[in-house]
Amino acid sequence: MKRTFLVPVLLLLVTTLTFSQGNTEYTGGYKVKFNEDGSKYLRIIAWGQFWAQYNDNVSDEESQLNLSVRRARLLTFTQLNKKFMILTHFGLNSLNGENQSPTGTGPNSQLFFHGFWGEWSYAKDHQMGAGLHYWNGISRLNSQSTLNFMTLDNNRQSWAVLGLSDQFARHIGIYIKGKFGKFFYNLSLDEAVADNLQENVDPVLNGPAVYAGRRLLGSRDAGKLVQGYFSYNFLDQESNFLPYKVGTYLGSKTIFNIGAGFLAHPNGSVIADAGGDLQGEDVNIFAVDAFYDAPLGQDGSAITAYAVYQNNDYGEDFNFGPYATGNMLYGHVGYLVPGPKDKTRFQPYLSYNTRTIDAIDDNATRFGIGANIFMTGHHSKLSFEYSNSKVGDGDSTGVLTLQAMIYL
Repeated sequence: MKRTFLVPVLLLLVTTLTFSQGNTEYTGGYKVKFNEDGSKYLRIIAWGQFWAQYNDNVSDEESQLNLSVRRARLLTFTQLNKKFMILTHFGLNSLNGENQSPTGTGPNSQLFFHGFWGEWSYAKDHQMGAGLHYWNGISRLNSQSTLNFMTLDNNRQSWAVLGLSDQFARHIGIYIKGKFGKFFYNLSLDEAVADNLQENVDPVLNGPAVYAGRRLLGSRDAGKLVQGYFSYNFLDQESNFLPYKVGTYLGSKTIFNIGAGFLAHPNGSVIADAGGDLQGEDVNIFAVDAFYDAPLGQDGSAITAYAVYQNNDYGEDFNFGPYATGNMLYGHVGYLVPGPKDKTRFQPYLSYNTRTIDAIDDNATRFGIGANIFMTGHHSKLSFEYSNSKVGDGDSTGVLTLQAMIYL
């Protein structure tokens, strides 16, 4: 009896994984069908990214080489009919020797919800939903999928309010999304978090803005924000079933999109005037971007290119880690070397980020050069990247990162 049950299950697993590994888009995973035609289903996707990182700018007592689990994630979504969908996404990030706990009970060792939302299709090609969602505004990179980066990781400044108004790039809110022909849109009304990365920072007299509007001014005046992203798909059409934007299609599609987006958080930041009175500062971020991904011929070669201009206004002289009031230009380009699709593939790439920082009247730059080695598309790959970054007149920091990734 046990063997009779196990045989079809194993066959289903082999069939599913074989299909999934051959697919370079975000449509893989194990699918459990609840009816014969597969219209009622549960899809499960799991992935892990593992880093070895060498940093040439650390203190004498620190190791220059460190190992970590960059991401450990599990995502499921289910539909019992075409009108309704529930998505659950949980996992952990950046687990390393510094933040592990002796018995695995510390905060960095714990799984947490990256996303949990429900969605209703109220018309053909148009949906609305609510929950802890990832339907972000601003730019394509602010909704980047971690499954299929072209670069080793995302451009950090593109997740523009991560930990400031949201929980790890996700807000609790309501959204609408859909398309009119080749025009795609998503808009949301969201709650801003009260305790964020600046929870222990208060404004000083005539000092820079602090992203603490909800905490210091209250939820009535600073508790909500709106954001949206709009794009036009000139060539092949991308899917907007899920919010996760593909980094590179490895030549399986011919994509050229232009987009524009925004995030507006009234009184999101706070300043203190000469008398010590607190005043709200609106946070306004907007961007325009373009994405091109296409095969270059019949030999398996392909190009991936992306560029974005982003204007960041977090309030007067705001400057906190990767976030700063100012402007940003970012771009990357990758070339998929010719070869059979069912063999190991090689994709070198370059990336560059330059941004102004009003608070120090200077610039910050980051240059990256790296490559992906695809054994089975994005489902099993090795990536390595050398990056060099510098802020103002400070010392430059060079980091070499090797990543192994598996996703099923």
